[in-house]
Amino acid sequence: MQPKKNHYKVVILGTGPAGLTAAIYTSRAMLEPLLVEGPSPGGLLMLTTDVENYPGFRDGIMGPDLMMATKEQAERFGTEVLLATCEKVDLSQRPLRLWLDGHEVTADTLIAATGAEARWLDLESEQHYRRIGGGVSACAVCDGAFFRDVPVAVVGGGDSAMEEAHFLTKFASQVYIIHRRDTLRASRIMQERALKNPKIKFIWDTAVEEVLGDGKVVQGLRLKNLKTQEESTLEVGALFLAIGHIPNTQVFAGQLDLDPDGYIVTPKSSMSTNVPGVFAAGDVQDTDYKQAITAAASGCMAAMDAEEYLESLEA
Repeated sequence: MQPKKNHYKVVILGTGPAGLTAAIYTSRAMLEPLLVEGPSPGGLLMLTTDVENYPGFRDGIMGPDLMMATKEQAERFGTEVLLATCEKVDLSQRPLRLWLDGHEVTADTLIAATGAEARWLDLESEQHYRRIGGGVSACAVCDGAFFRDVPVAVVGGGDSAMEEAHFLTKFASQVYIIHRRDTLRASRIMQERALKNPKIKFIWDTAVEEVLGDGKVVQGLRLKNLKTQEESTLEVGALFLAIGHIPNTQVFAGQLDLDPDGYIVTPKSSMSTNVPGVFAAGDVQDTDYKQAITAAASGCMAAMDAEEYLESLEA
C-alpha cells in the first residue's frame, strides 16, 4: 500500500491504544492524520485474551476486538490507515520526512506510538505457547485471571516480577518465582512482600530450558540449576515473563533523546520530545505503567499537544 498524499499535518506511527487514540483525537480535530500500522498492527493487545480492566466494558472484551473497534472508530472520523512500516525518518529539517515501505512523505508533526516488545526467553517452545490461551504471557494483569487454582511460574528478579507474582496470588494456587541468581534486583519493600507471601515460592539460580505442554497449553517447565547443572521438571499451568521490555525506537536512534533503556524521553508535563513537532505516546515512552488505559491517555495528550503545536505555526 502507499499513502494517498505526499504531505500530512499529522503522521502517527503505531496502532496500539496510544496511536489509535491519537488518531481519533486528531481526526476529530479535522487534521486528517495518516496512521501507519507498522509491523505489529494493534500492538501487544492483539496477543491478549479478555481485557477486564479497560473502562466501559462490564464483562470485559477480547484484546483484538478492542483494537479493531478503536481502529474503526478512528477510521469513522476520517483517519487514513496505512499498512506499512516506517523504515527511516529525517527529523532534522522542516517538514519532517518519513519513508514508509519506500514511499517518502512529509509531515508537520509526528506522533511516535511504536510501542515496546516484551523480552522473551527466545525458546522455540516458548514461542509456540505464546499464542492466545497457550499459557505463556508477559502480562499477569492481562491474563492472570485465566489461571485460577493452578500453579504458575514467573521469571524475573526485579520489581516487575515481584508485582506480577503478587498479583497472580489472587488467582493461582501457587506462584513460583524463577530467578537466575540467588539475590533479587527488586526494591527491598517488593522483596519483603514477596518473601512473606505464603503463596510465593522462589527457585534460585535457575533458568527455564523448555516450556512443556500438550501442544495446546502449558503443562510444565524443564529447569536447569545454573550452579549444579541439575535439571528438573516443574508442573505449572502458565509461565509469565517479567524480564523487561524493548521499546521500538530503533528508527529514531540518533535523532530523538532516548534514556539508557531506549525509551523516548518526554517531560512529565507533555508528550513532547527534544525535536519540536515530534511527540511520543504509549509504551515507547512509558517506563512505569504499561497499561492500555494509560497508553490511550498519553495518545490523547500527544494529539492535543500536536494540535496546539500546529496552531502555533499558524499564529
